[in-house]
Amino acid sequence: MSSYRDLKVYQKSYEVAKTIYKDVCPKLPNDEQYGLVSQLKRAATSIPLNIAEGYGKYVGGKELVRFLVMARGSCSEMSVLIDFIKDFEFINENQHNYLIKTYDEVGKMITGLIHSINKKENHQTNLITNN
Repeated sequence: MSSYRDLKVYQKSYEVAKTIYKDVCPKLPNDEQYGLVSQLKRAATSIPLNIAEGYGKYVGGKELVRFLVMARGSCSEMSVLIDFIKDFEFINENQHNYLIKTYDEVGKMITGLIHSINKKENHQTNLITNN
């Protein structure tokens, strides 16, 4: 893998962040520009940003995993924010379901990547200590 851009989890998180910017934030009232809109934008972009930063700093699995854990936390944050904006009827049920499903998928993809990295790191450690 030559770039974080090759990671499907990065691609999916980037696309849904664009959806938040383009389709969700404009629907919120102007008095939420420094509240919900700001929080939604920060949380949505923090997912692909943390994936990219962790990949860019990859010198060992632990550093990348640390950034992936932060990205996974932002997925949970997005789920709460999406529930909140639905409850205040800023988005409809279909939009809510799509966004929740997508952030759940991204979170699962991140978890899978974390497990894969940890497994690889543990395998490499075992090879070193057994020689």
